[in-house]
Amino acid sequence: MKPIEKLPEPESTLSIEDLVGWRREGCSLAVLGCPIGHSISPSIHNAALSEMVLSDSRFEDWRYFRFEIPAERLQESLGLFASSGFRGLNLTIPHKVQALDYIDSIDSEATAIGAVNTLVFSEDGKCDGFNTDGHGLERALADDFGFSLEGASVILLGAGGAARAAATRFLSSGCSELWVGNRSSKRLDELFDVLSPDGDQRLEGFALDEIPLNLPNEEGVLIVNATSLGLHREDELPFDLSTFSNAAIVYDMIYNPMETSFLQSARALGMRTANGLSMLVHQAARSLEIWSGAEVPRPNMFAAARKALIEEAEKG
Repeated sequence: MKPIEKLPEPESTLSIEDLVGWRREGCSLAVLGCPIGHSISPSIHNAALSEMVLSDSRFEDWRYFRFEIPAERLQESLGLFASSGFRGLNLTIPHKVQALDYIDSIDSEATAIGAVNTLVFSEDGKCDGFNTDGHGLERALADDFGFSLEGASVILLGAGGAARAAATRFLSSGCSELWVGNRSSKRLDELFDVLSPDGDQRLEGFALDEIPLNLPNEEGVLIVNATSLGLHREDELPFDLSTFSNAAIVYDMIYNPMETSFLQSARALGMRTANGLSMLVHQAARSLEIWSGAEVPRPNMFAAARKALIEEAEKG
């Protein structure tokens, strides 16, 4: 295969075959997933890099790409990325857990979550793993609502990977009580097996079709949707908000569509709401900070993310 001589277009989706003969000069970054064609991460990161180079010329040759890598080829691809001069990678479905078997070290938060979304290759070929999802969510809640997790009452919907990152962060940042609702009791039990609340923190689980009467309902309770319900118009609501005070705060990790039916129902009840775009941008910014060791222009990343989503919506 011919060496890559030109920078692929920002919307290009590359494959593992494109790494063979990769000869790009400069620092390369990428997001890996399967499927990955929907990812707006290249738009977000390249917008930040375009701004960063204005004050620091070392970022002139930094670029971020998108690769569709099947699960069965992840180990092979990581070796190719390392040998091709990539500085770091973001991982999304289905690679966040599987990658743990192929890296040299992981930080404490990624260990607690049991998944990585950010990899860093060192010059000696080692690969270190991090998870920036919890940081992204906590920063999003602070920016969107001025919300602090310290002493907070939180209701978390879902028990999958996204919920695991959220629950770990909620507890480590000092929430007073965390209630986790899920359809599958088995998945809920698996989540609780890995959570480590402090002695004073209340941790409770419940079935989404059997809502407890004693759920926290005081002013400022935080309700977070970490399920996939809302990705499609025909999806049912993950949770009935009608019995909650309009002083509740509702955050949906889904960012596309930008307003799910869950957020619409919350807004109709007078609750403050926000979607997952802020979490997406803040976790991306934290990854770029890890790779670059520099301050990252988050406003540029937000602008690029919104623009990408609008353009996608206009395409239909």
